[in-house]
Amino acid sequence: MKYYPIFLELKGRDCLVVGGGNVGARKAVTLEKCGAKVKVISDRFSPKFDDLKKTSICLEKKEYEKKDMNGMFLVFAATNDADLNQQIKSDASMLNILCNIADAPQNSDFLLPSIVDRGDLILAISTSGSSPAMAKRIRKDLEHQFGPEYAQLLFLMGNIRKKLLSSGHAPNEHKEIFHTLIEKGILELIEANDAININAVLCDVLGKQYSYQDLVSSRSDE
Repeated sequence: MKYYPIFLELKGRDCLVVGGGNVGARKAVTLEKCGAKVKVISDRFSPKFDDLKKTSICLEKKEYEKKDMNGMFLVFAATNDADLNQQIKSDASMLNILCNIADAPQNSDFLLPSIVDRGDLILAISTSGSSPAMAKRIRKDLEHQFGPEYAQLLFLMGNIRKKLLSSGHAPNEHKEIFHTLIEKGILELIEANDAININAVLCDVLGKQYSYQDLVSSRSDE
């Protein structure tokens, strides 16, 4: 295995994106979605950044300087100037900061996988830089295989777990409960939006105090 796969906690971390094009915009949006404190530096910004002005992403219209690295956790070189991107990488290396170069994965400290985002289910696909087109194809296949019902299921499972813990239920008994819920087809019922039978399954496995409507009512993206 060429690369070490890892999921990073970026909440509250300072991350720098250098480059105001479409690639830089995509990286900034993904970083903010993960809770990072994002700064984007560029001497000009594409129209893609117009909507980002309404977010918490900090946009600075200026030339890149080495001091912009100070305090950063991750750095992304996403300019259309290969020499500048390499300079950014060199500056980051001197400060022991990991850097990704958008157009030169072979010179980067880490690669960005193609992602299928289903709430708490995150599927990351990498071809180790060999074929981004193949990674994209696999991502599309997985998007069809793992629909939005998986996000709903995991949100439901997470809230069930919290309720069980708050009632003093032993954590080592959770595995059997969740296995039973899955075996009873709760995923398929969620996909069919069959609230009546979802409640029937919850009642059968957990008791009447577990209502599907109550367990998902706090979902922020519904």
